[in-house]
Amino acid sequence: MSFAAQVGEWASAELDRAEAVFQTAAQTVANEVRTAVAEGGRMPVKTGNLRRSLMASTSTMPTIKEGKETFTESGVELVIAGAELGGSIFLGFQAAYAARMNYGFVGTDALGRTFNQTGYGFVDAVAQRWPQIVAEAEATVRGRFEAAAGLPT
Repeated sequence: MSFAAQVGEWASAELDRAEAVFQTAAQTVANEVRTAVAEGGRMPVKTGNLRRSLMASTSTMPTIKEGKETFTESGVELVIAGAELGGSIFLGFQAAYAARMNYGFVGTDALGRTFNQTGYGFVDAVAQRWPQIVAEAEATVRGRFEAAAGLPT
């Protein structure tokens, strides 16, 4: 194999690895942000509706749906798996009460109810971990590619 062909093969493999790191890190964010308090995460889960309201998109930030709505799984994993390197993955909760659960709320709401609710910070906690999540994804992907190539890990 010529040197140029070897460099081309290496460059192609590096792009594949970079895309896998991108997708793996995004999937980790989606998983961690939905991890229930009872499972060691920060998301409060009563019915699972808030957790199911997480939506992924490669074109625009998902919007909040006002009012009461029951959500079903939205295929977050499929969107992330189809995302291409150089693009964006937008993750957002569609449940109208998502921000209140994350940030908390003190005061009287539009319905006249008074709250002094502490936020759970499930979005913020995962966002703060982003550098570590990317490093972990890189190590995971490197291990997969080395194992596939028959290299010692």
